[in-house]
Amino acid sequence: MMAAVLRRLVRSRVGQVGVALTGSLVALGLFGGLIAPADPFLPTGLPLRPPGGAHLFGTDDLGRDVLSGVLHGARISLLVGLVTATTAAVLGTAVGATAGFYGGAADDLLMRFTEFVQVIPRFFLAVLVAALFGPSIVFLVLLFGLTFWPGTARLVRSQVLSLREREYVVAARSVGLRDGRILVRHVLPNVLAIVLVSGALQVGAAILIEASLSFLGLGDRTVVSWGYMLNNAQPFLRSAPWLSVFPGLALVITVLGTNLLADGLQATWERPRT
Repeated sequence: MMAAVLRRLVRSRVGQVGVALTGSLVALGLFGGLIAPADPFLPTGLPLRPPGGAHLFGTDDLGRDVLSGVLHGARISLLVGLVTATTAAVLGTAVGATAGFYGGAADDLLMRFTEFVQVIPRFFLAVLVAALFGPSIVFLVLLFGLTFWPGTARLVRSQVLSLREREYVVAARSVGLRDGRILVRHVLPNVLAIVLVSGALQVGAAILIEASLSFLGLGDRTVVSWGYMLNNAQPFLRSAPWLSVFPGLALVITVLGTNLLADGLQATWERPRT
């Protein structure tokens, strides 16, 4: 089923654009450090040089290459987005599938806990963690992963509530298969697409929150991220607009790509059911 969904995804225009933009982010995250012309923390030219010549994206107030910063920032964005989405997918699928499949007291307990986590103000909690433990990228990624899963859990639970009554699940029970085997082999494969849709949206959301924290000066200053670059560009919005334009565009394109990918996945997932 997942193979069919992915085939339809690459055939849809929205899906193609989403795959192209998201794939570009993945490629930059994996190979950006290799193709970057300079170390993003070291001066390589005159300060505040406009784009062109040896510095395609210009230089900042310290003479650092902006293109190198954007390429290295893709790695941080990829790390934040993928680790957050993966952690949230694992936790959300486990909680949602357990609650939906077994129901009863387990469902009530897990859903009340899910609602509690869901109402926690994620951004302000991240600010608090940065203030207490320091602006570490490790703490931020861990925090995001532990607070992004409730949405996935609720989606998975609603899907499993429907799937557990299907004929093939009833037939599997009738031949004596254990609940764990039924859940893993017959139920979970049919919720993977909705987990991917949720994960794609969470990648963009996590990247935006990390960029927002870095823009406010609460991000990890030992790594280059797009929010870090936007924070440094604030005093030069008029005199050197390229300092904010290029990391800002990278951020917009990345979030747009993940959202289009999620839209494409959702459309291809729903198509065969209509």
